[in-house]
Amino acid sequence: MNWTEKKSIRVAILDMYEGFANQGMRCIREILNQFGEKNYLDLSWDEFDVRLKNEVPDLSYDIYISTGGPGSPLESEGSEWEKVYFSWLKKVEHWNNNPAYVQKKKVFFICHSFQLICRHYQIAHVNKRKSTSFGIFPMHLLSDGRNETIFEGLKDPFYSVDSRDYQVTEPNHNKLHQMGASILAIEKERPHVPFERAVMAIRFNENMIGTQFHPEADAIGMSLHLQTEEKKKTVIESHGFEKWQSMIDHLNDPEKIMWTYAHILPNFLFHAVESLQPVEI
Repeated sequence: MNWTEKKSIRVAILDMYEGFANQGMRCIREILNQFGEKNYLDLSWDEFDVRLKNEVPDLSYDIYISTGGPGSPLESEGSEWEKVYFSWLKKVEHWNNNPAYVQKKKVFFICHSFQLICRHYQIAHVNKRKSTSFGIFPMHLLSDGRNETIFEGLKDPFYSVDSRDYQVTEPNHNKLHQMGASILAIEKERPHVPFERAVMAIRFNENMIGTQFHPEADAIGMSLHLQTEEKKKTVIESHGFEKWQSMIDHLNDPEKIMWTYAHILPNFLFHAVESLQPVEI
């Protein structure tokens, strides 16, 4: 990949983990490092602690990634950090809607952030699941998903890490249509339970996209993490040995998590960077 003008690319990571230990931040940092090195880019990033310090980035960044995080995406409504977060979102929207600004701000929302945005736009029902979804599951593409640039190179279904107590269901198709949004993927079919399948990915507009699963999860790091004595014990106590073993098996399958990790966020970054500067012909 060669761009005619090599310029610095600045990424802002909106850390939604509220100080909780997690694998997400490590994975995102590694993807950014790998992408920058592979494509010979001067890529740098800054991190903003949204929920503990009310920190959000300004508009000097090219790309924004808003992470997953713990807790309820409902109970924080009206909190000070949410006001700051949605004020940042509004500024990004105003920038992107201004025709004078040719280079748009690209944003990726992951899991908790995805649920917050769906609630904010009132495009679907956000509610607590009957039980925690934890594991590696198939994600099924809809027609818009099959034509989506960030899913280029993925199979249908593809697999990803899913870890959540809440879900996005019952999409408001009229509202989605009005704002130019489209549903890209839904969760696995569960014929044994009478529940609607959750929405797992949405393109909110030309510049903003999000997933309810974790595309940043890396197979090697996750496998090592799950095999630590403490994490293994926690997973087995909460979900059983079979769930733990199933996750280890899926993580070792090169066509599952490794494949998703190598495609979704790198695809997003590629098209975001491509939109910032002309491609050499």
